[in-house]
Amino acid sequence: MDMHTHTDAHDLRHHGDAEVRDEKLIDLAVNVRTNTPPDWLRERIADSLTGLAAYPDARAARAAVAERHDLPSNRVLLTAGAAEAFVLLARALPVRRPVVVHPQFTEPEAALRDAGHQVGRVLLREEDGFRLDPAAVPEDADLVVIGNPTNPTSVLHPAASIAALARPGRTLVVDEAFMDAVPGERESLAGRTDVPGLVVLRSLTKTWGLAGLRIGYVLAEPETVEALEGAQPLWPVSTPALVAAEACMSRVALAEAEHAAHRIGVERAHLLAGLAEFDEVRTVEGSEGPFVLLRIDGADAVRERLRSLGFAARRGDTFPGLDRNWLRIAVRDRVTTNRFLQALDQALLMGG
Repeated sequence: MDMHTHTDAHDLRHHGDAEVRDEKLIDLAVNVRTNTPPDWLRERIADSLTGLAAYPDARAARAAVAERHDLPSNRVLLTAGAAEAFVLLARALPVRRPVVVHPQFTEPEAALRDAGHQVGRVLLREEDGFRLDPAAVPEDADLVVIGNPTNPTSVLHPAASIAALARPGRTLVVDEAFMDAVPGERESLAGRTDVPGLVVLRSLTKTWGLAGLRIGYVLAEPETVEALEGAQPLWPVSTPALVAAEACMSRVALAEAEHAAHRIGVERAHLLAGLAEFDEVRTVEGSEGPFVLLRIDGADAVRERLRSLGFAARRGDTFPGLDRNWLRIAVRDRVTTNRFLQALDQALLMGG
């Protein structure tokens, strides 16, 4: 692992949706689960439109999230997607030395920079399997951000390793946007109250297909929730988003999410088995998220050939710690995966 402070040229605001925008490509670049939202959730959201004349009331959704994680409501803050939470953290907390563990989702660092902070980076290395050594994080870091499972590496870090990063006077931010895609949500820190300074971020975007609705939440100590809430605009989450949040906390919804997580595991294994047939491809071992990270020499050129064959893959070089030889591929159904593997074979042959 390496520790750096950077102001480099990585495009921290590049996201997977840019790979498919305005083009008719099979989407392997965005990690939103396909065929979502489910019909029952669409109906709940549609029914909420009759109440748009009233200002949003977050109390029921907040209570539902709190109950789901066995926490009091004053430890919950609903946000316009998990991305809003990164902006709130960067603006509302008195941070002196923030550190982001990379490769990971780039929006936390972008938000911190926009708020005027100098951001340190801990770069996890391929030779270590992109796995965390808590000792690599500087002792004087007063805010540490890490994803679990991490986007884009798909590594699931042990909860104990992440909890070991906690210190008095430090805010420990764990982005668990993809944790509900892990069966049993093992290694989650959501619901923990014994880790000082812990802030857990969750998103309902990925599993439920709500990227356009913008809904997520923060789990943290009441003082932190109060500080973040004070930085929010009035009524930051719309009524339809609040209704969706409450609906996704039900027992039936949680059971559906768990079933989807197991299905993703099966389909991910099929994708990894197919990728293992290519001598040119190396994947990160132990993938646990709804995506896989793979290395191919000249992956940037392979990505362009895949586009010509109708497939959008997520470029890797915008993630600090990665370069042009990396691609991230979303886990899809077996038919789509098989078509992708055939296209990848063609793309590699086209490169000679």
